[in-house]
Amino acid sequence: METRFGGSSAGLLQRLRPVRIDIADLREVADSVLPALAGSRLRIGLLQRSGAGSLVVLEEDERRVRVQLAELADDMSRAGVPPTPEGMTAALTAWVDTRPVTDATAAAEGLAVLDWSDRSRTAVGWRVVVRRGGIAVAWTPSATLGEDVVARTRAAAAERSAGLALDLRVEGPVALWSHPEVAVLGTSALVAPDRMLERITAAGLDAPDLHVVVTPGRPVACAGRGIAARLAGETPEASVTLPWAELSGLTWL
Repeated sequence: METRFGGSSAGLLQRLRPVRIDIADLREVADSVLPALAGSRLRIGLLQRSGAGSLVVLEEDERRVRVQLAELADDMSRAGVPPTPEGMTAALTAWVDTRPVTDATAAAEGLAVLDWSDRSRTAVGWRVVVRRGGIAVAWTPSATLGEDVVARTRAAAAERSAGLALDLRVEGPVALWSHPEVAVLGTSALVAPDRMLERITAAGLDAPDLHVVVTPGRPVACAGRGIAARLAGETPEASVTLPWAELSGLTWL
């Protein structure tokens, strides 16, 4: 759901012919950038260990990330991050944004979206994500979190998603739902099927035996069974086609 280095990564040609990120240059940029990214709960440290190189440490509530600066430089090089102060600054900022979501943040800001539930991408289920700028980062409950707290967090996320402003566009016999800024949030409309149906009908689409074609991270298509099957067959990406009646039975991942 998230891109490790965001929009700072270059195109295909630069990824095929990457220019190496120098560790000393990255250290200089990190010394300047990382302190500004810390917050009241997010602590960021850049530790210099004798003979072991620099270590970047992110700590936020119960979550902790520790990464060697050299490893981060290698990952940025492979991703095609430009070896400029601007490129490394953007990449570091995007990397911090992909840090694990804390339980408290998920409870306060979480949204429900559909995600793949298996490696073969043949089924979907609900997942809690937190929006950070132009990306959405998935939440994994901490091991010690009680089932009742997890259930409340998921219920609150579904309620927020039901009120999320989404774009609805009707093209012939197809209704397309999308989020204007974070693509993965387009599936959040499916937490409230009845509300979706009201908006689809008000927009002038009257499709019997309504089905949805879901590809997480893409707009959600709603159409009659035959048209939905054709749409799913024409797209080169993996997708799941669900009858309207099955939406309420989707489970949490």
